[in-house]
Amino acid sequence: MMAERKMSLNKLSELVGITPANLSILKNEKGKAIRFTTLDALCKALDCQPGDLMEYIEENENK
Repeated sequence: MMAERKMSLNKLSELVGITPANLSILKNEKGKAIRFTTLDALCKALDCQPGDLMEYIEENENK
């Protein structure tokens, strides 16, 4: 979504109010959780829906 909106990580960080480091964790799919307020802020800043940012991937039960 950032590429489609031609928005840098730093600009999105400013709009959403989270650090570039934390935003990078989310962007690189390393995060384990996200607050609804953060998801709401991301969707507002990127003019998108939550499904545009996330997808459900079933965990392997053999862990």
